[in-house]
Amino acid sequence: MIDCSTDAFGTTFSYMSGQQRQSGARKRRGVVLAIAVALGALLFGAFTVVTGSGGAEGRQRIAYFADWNTANRGYTIKDVDDSGAAARLDRLMWAFGHVNEEGRCDIPADAGQAWEIYQRRYEADESVDGEPDDYDQPLAGSLNQLRKLQAEHPGLHASISLGGWNWSTHFSTAVRTKESREEFVSSCIDLWLRGNLPELGEEPQGGKGAAEGIFDGIDLDWEWPGGGGHPDNIEHPADKRNFTLVVREFRRQLDRLEQETGREYTLSASLANSEELMSASYDPEAFDSLDFATVQGYDFTGAWSDTTSHHSQLHVPEGAPHDASVDRVVHQYLDHGLADEKLVVGFPGFGRGWEGVEGAGFGRFATAEGEAEGEYGKGTDAYADLEAREGRRFLDPLNGAYWLVDGDEWWTYDTPETVALKGAYVRENNLGGLMLWNLDMDPEAELVEAMDESLEDP
Repeated sequence: MIDCSTDAFGTTFSYMSGQQRQSGARKRRGVVLAIAVALGALLFGAFTVVTGSGGAEGRQRIAYFADWNTANRGYTIKDVDDSGAAARLDRLMWAFGHVNEEGRCDIPADAGQAWEIYQRRYEADESVDGEPDDYDQPLAGSLNQLRKLQAEHPGLHASISLGGWNWSTHFSTAVRTKESREEFVSSCIDLWLRGNLPELGEEPQGGKGAAEGIFDGIDLDWEWPGGGGHPDNIEHPADKRNFTLVVREFRRQLDRLEQETGREYTLSASLANSEELMSASYDPEAFDSLDFATVQGYDFTGAWSDTTSHHSQLHVPEGAPHDASVDRVVHQYLDHGLADEKLVVGFPGFGRGWEGVEGAGFGRFATAEGEAEGEYGKGTDAYADLEAREGRRFLDPLNGAYWLVDGDEWWTYDTPETVALKGAYVRENNLGGLMLWNLDMDPEAELVEAMDESLEDP
């Protein structure tokens, strides 16, 4: 049974009993989403309370695969297949490709990445196709598993994402001159698209063309060209302009590769959500050479703030302590020159959490003592782990926000309900699609399923 109630601020919401929640997560999602749509159409400031613990043309379904979490968390390419995610995605973003101090794409010999992605031999029960690896085959590891996955799902494309927070250190060096840009781009194409992997250590894997054809895209995740990234990043005053120039150089060399191979190659970039970083990092003309760009629709706030708020809200709720939202980020990039059909909205597979939060007003916009304990870092936890927690759950369908109150802890994260609302927003605004960071946080592909279905025309 679903009841209606009113909180201390006069806000109307709906309540779903714990017994209904236990009837199954997917069933619960469908019921709650129906409530969300109805309330979102009729009410202002409404939210729902829940107790307990390939599609339309041009709309892309994208998700990141964090290769280090195969070793750290046991999440493999086979899990991408078994969960059903692979059948629903258009493109897998592989995180991350390294840029070395000489400004070249490489695979660090001492970081463990080589072993995991192309040297480790898989047993039959770990393998996508159930076949074990041979000791001396030229490609093993998770890249070989991705090749097998693509054989089963021919529509699944893959991009190598270069940089990220920890590996953007030498991007500025790589793009500083015309010659360095040419050599940088050539090294990335040679390593990741031509698949010329280095032969490292005593392992027989690697060599010319060992991973050829797995990746058909390059994603530039330089965080960030205008500064404001990792404190170890090298920076130069011309980084913003040089980002535009390296985008053009990637496009030029990818076009030349297309003529050589007859295959199409995709160029994308991951963009900051801050308006200040956007203005400091990107010339509008840089967007012209990109096929699409993913915009980070998350990390608007976190436990670095002493007040709880939503880190990935679609719109700004009344009374929110800040005005960051997916809608605001989208419009700042549209106003900055990014075409609507190229703009892919990123959403998180993780939540942000605080502890020492008073429960008045359901804990939203309340003072907190600090970050809650999370498995993915300070004040950070995965969607799947948050769903397994006890506590009371709240959905604001008007603003596309969701939160959990568990004792004195307050967590904000995305669920299938909020992803569905974001998919509807993408359709209504003719945007390019949705992107999930990242797959191991959504091991049952519940968020991927919501992304896929929400981007279909009704």
